[in-house]
Amino acid sequence: MIIEPRMRGFICLTAHPTGAAQNVKNQIEYVKSKGVIDGAKKVLVIGASTGFGLSSRITSAFGCDAATIGVFFEKPPVAGKTASPGWYNSAAFEEEAHKAGLYAKSINGDAFSKEIKQQTLELIKKDIGQVDLVIYSLASPVRQHPETGVLHRSVLKPIGDTFSNKTVDFHTGKVSEISIEPAKDGDIENTVTVMGGEDWAMWIEALKKENLLAPDALTLAYSYIGPEVTEAVYRKGTIGRAKDHLEATAFSITDSLKDIGGKAYVSVNKALVTQASSAIPVIPLYISLLYKVMKEEGVHEGTIEQMQRLYQEHLYTGKPIPTDDKGRVRIDDWEMRDDIQEKVAALWQQADTDNLSAIGDLEGYSKDFYNLFGFDYQGVDYKADVNEIVTVASIES
Repeated sequence: MIIEPRMRGFICLTAHPTGAAQNVKNQIEYVKSKGVIDGAKKVLVIGASTGFGLSSRITSAFGCDAATIGVFFEKPPVAGKTASPGWYNSAAFEEEAHKAGLYAKSINGDAFSKEIKQQTLELIKKDIGQVDLVIYSLASPVRQHPETGVLHRSVLKPIGDTFSNKTVDFHTGKVSEISIEPAKDGDIENTVTVMGGEDWAMWIEALKKENLLAPDALTLAYSYIGPEVTEAVYRKGTIGRAKDHLEATAFSITDSLKDIGGKAYVSVNKALVTQASSAIPVIPLYISLLYKVMKEEGVHEGTIEQMQRLYQEHLYTGKPIPTDDKGRVRIDDWEMRDDIQEKVAALWQQADTDNLSAIGDLEGYSKDFYNLFGFDYQGVDYKADVNEIVTVASIES
């Protein structure tokens, strides 16, 4: 079939398998170009199919020469209907890993569930024995709690007062004012339950109980802080409460791993285009301005550049991992440089529909968005007939 991007609001309903494969190959080539990392050798990535999770898996495999197990929840293809992009990413990753002689297997299912945790534990036991790095990179809007059965939904809302500010429709370039009503009863608690650290802790507890964590094992989850202009709706809103919980969980996990010398960290990463961030008011406008400034300064990074730098310059240097005063690894350091933020803040005041194409990088934002779904990659013939039915070589579902 000929696969084209089909949009519904801020959601792309289709994905391109050849484009997704090109995305994976591009990331692999970047990691290989940066040299060998003396890092983890047996890695579990929870949330391994897109974004930072996918880039973590690629960096582990092609930077550290590691065996990887990836857990994700993706929609497989059916005749006449494409898979979700993460399915195609994972298929391409496994193909490239196996070509390189690397162990790579995947489990498709709800990582919040007891069943998928148990299936993952059994695969580790059977195939690789123990893991020395666990990446936790889930980004689901809903979670069915494994103990209560209650379905919790996260929301992105300010706390206390209505939030009003600029935003942009990146499809049209129209800048407008938007208001978001504050959180109501239960919103904060539900968001923390979905996006906080409870499930991360459950994974680590389950792995440790079965003696599947190697001595000195490291586990990492990902977070974001961002600038003042987004903090009311993000870091000081419902999502921020969940991130606070996630960061606090790192300390409790570290305490639980003292007997094996293990440690847990939260890495604060850079603002990047994701399907979720594209639907968050204010964020697309901020990112388009940020991209413009960071590209001009020569410090722009995508997910793979971030993860490769995280591994090579922070996690595996042979020295203690550097953290801020709250114990967080700061890979957002280039984004949050004073000079970068001052320039973005000045542009924010100026930004409107008429000048955004000149003072921002809306084109770069749009390209990154379509890239998420395998579209707009150089060297891919999007007019060619492609087979939407692609299998993940080792899928366990």
